[in-house]
Amino acid sequence: MFRRWPKRDPNKYYYLVPNEVFNLGLSSHEIAVYNYLLRCEDRRTYQCHPSYRTIGKAVQLSENTVRKYVAGLEEKGLIRTKPSTIITKDGRVRNGSRIYNIRPIQEALEQNYQRQFRQAEESVERARVQQRLAELEQRSNVKKEESA
Repeated sequence: MFRRWPKRDPNKYYYLVPNEVFNLGLSSHEIAVYNYLLRCEDRRTYQCHPSYRTIGKAVQLSENTVRKYVAGLEEKGLIRTKPSTIITKDGRVRNGSRIYNIRPIQEALEQNYQRQFRQAEESVERARVQQRLAELEQRSNVKKEESA
């Protein structure tokens, strides 16, 4: 029997991206970097360690830009990073690639909801203060008219 495409093991050649990622307000570049990290992750430890240069080549961004988007992903709770060190043959300790821990999506969603709730509360408070200032200004104008 002729098969046009060879059968692939879905666990070996594919990775899953949670649908919720698209509800977190990520930029397209943040999604690209996050996807690359998901592709590289060890599915038992939820860790990976590509360099900024490697990520940049894969998603066609500069190292500094990758660094910026990694920081954004970390701020949004999708990943955690920590530095690593290596020991060279001559015994010197050097900086290695960062170790990326992919966080559970539920934590990032909860953090996003809390941030949205805080923003809504701040917006309501701002509107209340503006209304109060307008009332005080109106009273002030009325008093000025009465005294004149």
